Amino acid sequence: MTELHWKSAAKLVKGYARKKFSPVEVAKACLAQIERHEKSLNAMVEIRSAEALAMARASEKRWLKGEPQGPVDGVPTLIKDLLLVRGWPTLRGSKTVSPDQAWDQDAPSVARLRECGAVFLGSTTTPEFGWKGVTDSPLTGITRNPWDVTKTPGGSSGGSSAAAAAGYAPLTLGTDGGGSIRIPAGFTGIFGHKPSFGRVPAWPLSPFGTVAHVGPMTRTVEDAALMLNVIAQPDARDWHSLPYDGADYTRGLGKKLKGLRIAYSPALGYVDVDPEIARAVADAVKVLASLGAEVEQADPGFEDPAPCFRILWWAGARAALGHLPAEKKKLLDPNLADVVEQSLSIGLDDYQDAVKQRGLLGSKIRQFMERYDLLVTPTLPIPAFAAGQLFPAGADGTAKWVNWTPFSYPFNLTQQPAASVPCGFTSAGLPVGLHIVGRMFDDQTVLRAAHAYERATDWRKRRPAGF
Repeated sequence: MTELHWKSAAKLVKGYARKKFSPVEVAKACLAQIERHEKSLNAMVEIRSAEALAMARASEKRWLKGEPQGPVDGVPTLIKDLLLVRGWPTLRGSKTVSPDQAWDQDAPSVARLRECGAVFLGSTTTPEFGWKGVTDSPLTGITRNPWDVTKTPGGSSGGSSAAAAAGYAPLTLGTDGGGSIRIPAGFTGIFGHKPSFGRVPAWPLSPFGTVAHVGPMTRTVEDAALMLNVIAQPDARDWHSLPYDGADYTRGLGKKLKGLRIAYSPALGYVDVDPEIARAVADAVKVLASLGAEVEQADPGFEDPAPCFRILWWAGARAALGHLPAEKKKLLDPNLADVVEQSLSIGLDDYQDAVKQRGLLGSKIRQFMERYDLLVTPTLPIPAFAAGQLFPAGADGTAKWVNWTPFSYPFNLTQQPAASVPCGFTSAGLPVGLHIVGRMFDDQTVLRAAHAYERATDWRKRRPAGF
């Protein structure tokens, strides 16, 4: 019973059905784990213990009657502080957002989880408005990595990734506008899935527009698929959302990889990758081949789209924050304030050209993916670096965070499904991620390949020391 907080969501619901343990016992175990480690990690914005236990008691009654409310009934869940939760302040990591307002709506993903009986433990940290690839903010301070608390857990969903890796909860929600699910998943050794754009309804739309996705961050692929079944259900508030197809993402996870065509791009043709990471990813690709996949080394053939991405992202920051009163601008993360200032030089022609370049990239990738079912790369070219820093030592500071996340943001521009699955550790004991990118709309194949790799290795079984 002392290990309840480490059980997967899939095992929890099976245990509830067999009356081996109860949602209340599990919620208490998760809250106790938060209490033990939160001082060192700082992954939480809100810890809603009383509310969580009330939700757990209601779930317990349903399970005792044999009438669960949904596939995640009673499962402890954490929500990134960019997503609205009814009754909680959603401050977005910013001192510019007033907590003194009506908080009377759930975001679509949160609403679906609530309807299915998930137990909400609290909200997780984010950098201000989710703007960067690490997690610290003027509001909540620095969030740290359970594998080494001197290191960053990545971002912007670093609170969710640190929490999942530390055993706070089996299900966590993240958002990804340039890698914000996959970057922290890679740095903390968990599984993170950025679904196809529109697969998970989002409302309100991110200020950074149609590069931003909502998705699951979990310790296992099966749990992510289970969570995706819930949060991919429709919500009319998101006019970008895909038609609901009723897919069950847990089905087909065990399907073999024989005949699956995989393009392996070690560096996308232009990225300098840390040798330890390169070796771990190359070894992971060999595992995929041993499982029957047809692997071919091939680059997609595009140049680094960072200039295009930065214009679109910086313009989003300008639209969201450029009109703040002077006294509120002073409250912003200084680097975010600098992004807003830089964005003032972006003209309409610049923006329209970036939109055009994005379209050309999307077309090139769609054509490339006609030859392959999946593209695999490293999730990140470097291991986790010092917490509290915007970029690793020696990086170009003018690029903020974009230059050290080269494998993630291209696939926000193209809106494809992409995931990070743990594939090893550096000699310093820091996690390494394997990045799996699918054809647009084909989330199922991404999950299937990640699950096959996960089951063929033991990386998912490792835990940070002391947790």
